[in-house]
Amino acid sequence: MDYLEDEKTLKMATILIVGCGDIGMRLALRLIEKGHDVTGLRRRSVEKPHPAMKMVIADITRTEDLEALDDHFDQVFFAVAPDSRDERQYRAIYETGLKHLLSHFSKKNQTPHLVFVSSTRVYGESQGGWVDEETPLQPKDIIGKLLRLGEEQVLVHRPDNIIVRFSGIYGPGRQRLLRLAKEGAPVQRHPPYYTNRIHQDDCAGVLVFLLEARLSGKTLKSCYLASDDAPASMFDVMSWLAGALGYDPPPEQALDAEAVQNKRCRNDLIKSLGYVFQYPSYREGYLPLIDDLDSA
Repeated sequence: MDYLEDEKTLKMATILIVGCGDIGMRLALRLIEKGHDVTGLRRRSVEKPHPAMKMVIADITRTEDLEALDDHFDQVFFAVAPDSRDERQYRAIYETGLKHLLSHFSKKNQTPHLVFVSSTRVYGESQGGWVDEETPLQPKDIIGKLLRLGEEQVLVHRPDNIIVRFSGIYGPGRQRLLRLAKEGAPVQRHPPYYTNRIHQDDCAGVLVFLLEARLSGKTLKSCYLASDDAPASMFDVMSWLAGALGYDPPPEQALDAEAVQNKRCRNDLIKSLGYVFQYPSYREGYLPLIDDLDSA
């Protein structure tokens, strides 16, 4: 999907995507289709990458792995995803690995623009309130704190770098809620436990959109919160999923006093720039996944 009318006038960029998992590969394919020169960096090889995509196999936590990496890029996307919610892995990526990558470019006297994929986990809101780019950051767990540390490193390195905070990512291969709906897992109903989502196609879409906005000369902010138009309570989401699957609504669960992520995300800033969500709510996003289950 194209979002800028003058796309044909945009210059093509030499791009490095650090972290070519699901989101990184979706981003790479879209950029290649638009004519950009794309290099991917990941720890392990990938089967059948796009023939127009150069692939570098390297571990950013090892400085020696970065020595052979080219340094002449117009744009870098940092989209590394830890294998698990383990503090050690988050430290390796957002403390050590990110530091090594930025140092690699500094040593070569290069400062390519960088878009850093972060998470709404950096917010401390846990009472169902609204958050946006101006909300004070008070992450309550170590993962949120390490993500915030990564954000700070990126902005210190180059102040016009951009942070993109994604909410809960879903899509093909990310179907935990569908599984829970099938299992009839209990869900908190009162008070509402609010959740936020973004389809993985919109994740790639937002990143491409911001690149094209920058290349077209638009003035951009240092941070964008990327979440769909429909924050909703977990009970409402699970009830809708259960109904769409043909199951009964979930049983109610007692209040979770330990919840640290109860918030509602505003996406006004990215939408005011012109981005239109392909999947504006979980309903549009989950229906194709449910159809795929039915046809399997």
